[in-house]
Amino acid sequence: MELNLLTAISPIDGRYRNKTEKLADYFSEYALIRYRVKVEIEYFIALCELPLPQVKDVDAKLFGELRNIYINFTEADAQKIKDIEKVTNHDVKAVEYFIKEKFDLLGLEPFKEFIHFGLTSQDINNTAIPLSIKDALNEVMYPEIQGLVDKLAQLASDWKDIPMLAKTHGQPASPTRLGKEIQVFVSRLQAQLDGIKQIPCSAKFGGATGNFNAHHVAYPDFDWRAFGNEFVTNKLGLTREQWTTQISNYDNLAAIFDATKRINTIMIDLNRDFWTYISMEYFKQQIKAGEIGSSAMPHKVNPIDFENSEGNLGIANAILEHLSAKLPVSRLQRDLTDSTVLRNAGVPFAHTLIALQSTMKGLGKLIINEKAIAADLDNTWAVVAEGIQTILRREGFPKPYEALKALTRTNEAITEKSIKAFIETLNVSESVKEELRKISPFTYTGI
Repeated sequence: MELNLLTAISPIDGRYRNKTEKLADYFSEYALIRYRVKVEIEYFIALCELPLPQVKDVDAKLFGELRNIYINFTEADAQKIKDIEKVTNHDVKAVEYFIKEKFDLLGLEPFKEFIHFGLTSQDINNTAIPLSIKDALNEVMYPEIQGLVDKLAQLASDWKDIPMLAKTHGQPASPTRLGKEIQVFVSRLQAQLDGIKQIPCSAKFGGATGNFNAHHVAYPDFDWRAFGNEFVTNKLGLTREQWTTQISNYDNLAAIFDATKRINTIMIDLNRDFWTYISMEYFKQQIKAGEIGSSAMPHKVNPIDFENSEGNLGIANAILEHLSAKLPVSRLQRDLTDSTVLRNAGVPFAHTLIALQSTMKGLGKLIINEKAIAADLDNTWAVVAEGIQTILRREGFPKPYEALKALTRTNEAITEKSIKAFIETLNVSESVKEELRKISPFTYTGI
């Protein structure tokens, strides 16, 4: 079978391709090759600007032409590199040979051996991949997460004055407000989003075992560590890891994966809460013409968007967990396990992206059912017992907790009438009684 949306093994490249396609610019094989080409080109230009004696005479006017190699990089160019790789059996070396062919066309034949000069393949991979992840986060993932936060903030504002029965341990608890409960998720997600942005996207750049051996032996008078810091920071916009083996330490990348996992976990909590509110009929869902909820039960409108999101977040977190646990661990100066694992770096972001869009879709379908919310409050007057006994404590009333416990922990329904009748039996001043009479499930919602 030819690869297409119907034959793709992974749903992120099949069923959900329309939701994840934008990530192909950062995590596809084509994208990885393009980022590698970018690093190689920028590295050669940096050597020219150092200036390295053998390449200092490269006409700076050609820098634009060199950058066009990756700026205008096409799928045909990527395929050319894959064809070279069939001969070299080495993906990064194939990139080097591809750029050498471009140098021939630009009249830069004398300078071809300074492509990939002194580097190992991980100097390219461990800059290209963090750069692709940084771009994907800044250009796709962060805006999508912020969009969810903003949507929730709007709902929190819209519903800020709606009193609602709270549930702790699944049982009726002190009332809250619907908007406040949504604001909890706004606060949590925003804090994690702000936190992940503070984690450096760091790169390894230092030769075969991280010591600039080849650079130093060829040009001992240059400060190659300073060059590496300058190149990684100012040319690539990353942070250079100062002490490494042949590969990145991956600690910062692991931190990014862990931070993404925390965001996803909060979203799972959010999805489950809204799923439960729908099951309690606090929300109804907009019905789309022609859409079927159940193949057997015509009446159903299922909360499938929140369920889809939860499932994809679970897949994402499982992969993020493996990435963050595995990547910082490598035998001695390196083994190859990081390479194959890193090729899956885009997968959890794709599942997260699917989840974000599903949650947003689910939120967009919600129709608040204030009657159901109010009915639950009106049927649960026992929840004002906390407020009444607290005022009685203030007044020095003997054993107020026990008095309310005796009233409310029965199998009989606690109603407005029974609460008001209890208040009248209390040996407190009339002003205190009046204060107690004003407490209801609709007003006892805190600040």
